[in-house]
Amino acid sequence: MRPPLHALVLGAGPTGSLLALALASAGWRVTLADPLSPEQLLRRQRAYAFNQSSRRLLQRLDLWEAFQPLLVPFSSLRLEDAATGQGLGFKLDDLPDHRLAKPQPAIGWIAQHGQLMALLLECLNRSRAIELALGHPPKRQEDQEPRHDLVLAADGPDSPRRQLLGIGCWRHSYRQRCVTAQVRLRGCPEDWAMELLRPEGPFAVLPLGAGAFQLVWSAPAWRCEQLEGLSPATFLDQVAAVLPGNLQPDALLERPRAFPVTMQLAHRLHRDRTLLVGESAHRCHPVGGQGLNLCWRDIEALLPLAERAAAGRLHPRRIGAAYGRRRWLDLLLTLLATDLLVRLFSNRSRLLLPPRHLALDLLRRSSWLRRFTLAVMTSGPCAGLST
Repeated sequence: MRPPLHALVLGAGPTGSLLALALASAGWRVTLADPLSPEQLLRRQRAYAFNQSSRRLLQRLDLWEAFQPLLVPFSSLRLEDAATGQGLGFKLDDLPDHRLAKPQPAIGWIAQHGQLMALLLECLNRSRAIELALGHPPKRQEDQEPRHDLVLAADGPDSPRRQLLGIGCWRHSYRQRCVTAQVRLRGCPEDWAMELLRPEGPFAVLPLGAGAFQLVWSAPAWRCEQLEGLSPATFLDQVAAVLPGNLQPDALLERPRAFPVTMQLAHRLHRDRTLLVGESAHRCHPVGGQGLNLCWRDIEALLPLAERAAAGRLHPRRIGAAYGRRRWLDLLLTLLATDLLVRLFSNRSRLLLPPRHLALDLLRRSSWLRRFTLAVMTSGPCAGLST
């Protein structure tokens, strides 16, 4: 019997944790390391959008049923252009494979970070193939590498491992920043999400259940700093001025937090035995909720390679090159698509109003184009090309 392969996963956020579980399911022994303790990993306040590509990965790992209770589904997605006054709604009928999400078909799902990480940590603790090294300072490179066949860096956009390897990044810092907050809204259906395209930046409304919604508000940096410092009542007044008239904010459930918005892509996805996974390799604008889904598609691409290596059909040193070949097209197309969407709609140029008007009009009239667009949004550009 072949001895199991060993992997070291650096970073125990949602991507690193799910990556460790995926490698264990493929027959690897895994060490998951993070300088943050479990309590610190749970503490982050934010929400994630999950699309069909993430749902398929969770089903493949036999985790979908465990995740469903903490996911809030939405079956309607409203897209509006504030500058032209046009809008349209995507429904389940516009999703090519919506029947596969039984018994709860949805366009997408929303989960809060604390609940998501609590479940992932529970799964990690149950796995006999995973050794947790959380809350400890990182070991020296010469101490941690000899016993591992593969090192996977999922340690964030400022990845220490990537910097140690000397892998550079293409980076674009948007003039916008992003403010997130949780509010209680009146007049908003529980199974409804919205992306409002405004000249100052996209504004997303995502359902959290029980009348609560996550706001993801992109705006110029000075505006976001101003919003972050407002009193709760004044902030809700500002939200009311942005939302359509039928939606009214009743209460602020979590204080606003602002963070920078960047587009980033590593020059390469691997070096020697180390692979870059998730935000250590790439980052995109939050428009369309692509961030975590793009990270988890890295895991989806790695999983069959890890299975082949565990079965002795692929040498671990060849995984990096194969992984890069599988990921570059999706990464480039997703980063370009989100950047183009921001550039096209987050401006005040009158010259761009006609093409925006035409694009939304075509979407409203063509069911095929809506299915194609939703396939790209929920499964990635490569899936859209095959629709």
